[in-house]
Amino acid sequence: MSLDAFMHILGWSAVINIAVLGLSTVALIFLNGPVASLQAKLFGLTPEQCRLEAYRYLATYKALFLVFNLVPYLALRLVISA
Repeated sequence: MSLDAFMHILGWSAVINIAVLGLSTVALIFLNGPVASLQAKLFGLTPEQCRLEAYRYLATYKALFLVFNLVPYLALRLVISA
């Protein structure tokens, strides 16, 4: 696989990950109460614990996206354009 093809794969993967992160964030903002109460009943947690876990999920997802997708894509863009 060439570097150009790998860069395109990382680019489209970044677009998909940004969409998933954005939708998750919007869902967390607007559906926080109903989802937290449902998950609290399902998993035996308090709604506050569910909210904290949701924010932890978003923070972890964002960190992994940056480290494994966006940074390699930007590095390849720099290498290929140089």
